[in-house]
Amino acid sequence: MTGRATTILTGRRERMERILDRALHAPTAGSDTPISDETRQHLLSEAEDLYWNEVEWEQITDEEALEDGPIVDMTFPGVLAYMRGLLLSEVMPDALAPANPRPLVVADFLGFLAERVVDLGDRREADEASESERIGRELEMASGLIDRVLYLYHDLSDAEIEVVEAAQASA
Repeated sequence: MTGRATTILTGRRERMERILDRALHAPTAGSDTPISDETRQHLLSEAEDLYWNEVEWEQITDEEALEDGPIVDMTFPGVLAYMRGLLLSEVMPDALAPANPRPLVVADFLGFLAERVVDLGDRREADEASESERIGRELEMASGLIDRVLYLYHDLSDAEIEVVEAAQASA
């Protein structure tokens, strides 16, 4: 991950910590079953494919757009469900498989999103007039998705999310 992408993620986390007045900690992986590099890359690739599919669908349909911009939760339902699955730490007693969280994959995906925000920002600055509206919308969606994935990654409660979003809206 580039320095600019790292700065984006670090800045978002620090802002959330200031707003919530507490440190945010990374979740721990299932210690009894380490993940191979191949499996980790496969899971990340699946997340990236979901992202691209949902971005493309939104560009085709423009379903989740409002005057204020796209609704991130509705634009990326598959991505957010996948992230929840990768972070799942408890299952029902009658589940056929134990919980096996994969927070490293979620961290990798956050890096992908931050890199995407950097790339989109650079492309928007290059002022590709024919693409500027589309680039701006995707930049807004990717940026919002970073926040949603960070909420999941750091297991923020609904009340904490409301506080963070209210503080962001007033800034």
